Amino acid sequence: MGGHDRRTVRDLRRSNRAAVLRLLYFEGPLSRQELGPATGLSSGSISNVVTELLAEGVLEEAGSVGSDGGRPRTLLRVARQSACLVGVDVGETRVRVELFDLMLTEVARSEQPLDDGGHDVSLVVRLIEKGLAAVLAQVGESTGPLLGVGVGVPGIVERRSHGGALVHGQTVGWDAVPLEEMLRESAGLADGDGSPGGAVGALAGRHRARSVPLLIGNGAKTLGQAEMWFGAGRGARDAVIALIGSGVGACVVTGGEPYGGASSGAGEWGHTVLAVGGRACRCGARGCLEAYVGAGGVIARWREAGGEPGSGDEESALAELLATGRGEGARARIAAAVLEETAEYLGAGIADLVNLFNPERIVIGGWAGLLLGPQLLPAVRTATDAYALRYPAARTAVELCRLGPDAVTVGAATLPLRRFLDAGGSPPPGVALSV
Repeated sequence: MGGHDRRTVRDLRRSNRAAVLRLLYFEGPLSRQELGPATGLSSGSISNVVTELLAEGVLEEAGSVGSDGGRPRTLLRVARQSACLVGVDVGETRVRVELFDLMLTEVARSEQPLDDGGHDVSLVVRLIEKGLAAVLAQVGESTGPLLGVGVGVPGIVERRSHGGALVHGQTVGWDAVPLEEMLRESAGLADGDGSPGGAVGALAGRHRARSVPLLIGNGAKTLGQAEMWFGAGRGARDAVIALIGSGVGACVVTGGEPYGGASSGAGEWGHTVLAVGGRACRCGARGCLEAYVGAGGVIARWREAGGEPGSGDEESALAELLATGRGEGARARIAAAVLEETAEYLGAGIADLVNLFNPERIVIGGWAGLLLGPQLLPAVRTATDAYALRYPAARTAVELCRLGPDAVTVGAATLPLRRFLDAGGSPPPGVALSV
């Protein structure tokens, strides 16, 4: 027998709300008359959905535009103050926590240095909790309810049906770390489906929520989501967003959706082998791309070549390398040679992405990628063309990330945002969407 459409009236209503809300979020402001053709919904359905979302405070009117001989048409947009979101970036040297309004404009931020504690998971949990308290303390009641907290982490995120996500971060010493469970217990957050995860305490009092959902994702993938929605990847269906910092990763997007593989481990581009038996990598293997183009690998090669990086952090050392390479004399020649070699290594790694995935765009991001990119991008493109097959290479654009060093944090905030949009603007269980 043929299958039956088992969607309920409730499912249809949620689908209609999601269609309208997504269009207004990414393309608004728009009038009711424009929403119908763009969503395929009837004028009656549009009217019902818009009336509901206006009454709930998710949408607001945004002025009007004239029409051909008729009454002016009222424009609608998402009400940015109707709710807020938090994004967390568990980086290499710091934990960055940012609070955004619903349109992902930054409202408050807190940065907690990791210092010598490294990525001890108990320390990371404490710093996230401290950052959450700091950003929430900077805002008032007018910010709207907190819809969720997204966390971008180094490593592979394993999703379980019970007990929350595990993080396998081999390069930072995390082996099946139950980060989600630890955070829910520590900060009183809820799991990804909105189930209560303990007393929310101050979060509940300030944001009218009995529980606040927590969602965890790989940092490179959250960066990729942000760039696909708001940055250099927007409009592409097939792309690779690369994160280059101390570590190296990638978000592979196929058909408009991030690709995770059989166990969410796809995108570990930094641990593809560039040279068999080559340089030692943080993951324990040899010859990984990360060992050549990650910030630590670049600085180590500069030192081995006779360079003398200062005693500052990796970011300072990499900036010093770039500045030295633009100078004159023996030190400048050494630095320039290291940078030239780095561009070739990176181009070869990008060529592998071109040959494997045939993307429309490859976007280079991450703090080290954004430091190196402006100076090295022409040489990287030349090396990519030299190592990739000509036909796909000629059809792939290699660009820089547009969202800057905060892209992982913005991307982390898109985890609860995507959940909210998919639900048609309905708040998670236990979160009252009121203004």
